[in-house]
Amino acid sequence: MSSDLNGLSWFKSSASSANGGCLEVAFLDDGRVAIRDNEDLANPPFLVTRHVWECFIAGAAQGEFNPPASA
Repeated sequence: MSSDLNGLSWFKSSASSANGGCLEVAFLDDGRVAIRDNEDLANPPFLVTRHVWECFIAGAAQGEFNPPASA
């Protein structure tokens, strides 16, 4: 993991179970947001700008990323 990602405080949704299977986020001092899969910590976190994060959160809140309804 990159040295600028060491020591971050990671957060996950309260809807996540204790068994893993969730995304975690951490907020960097420079405004970027790191996202990782807590079941696959061998892969590096994905980094996005704060603007990209805010757009994603807004879309999620509006249901834009909900899975399609089953037929």
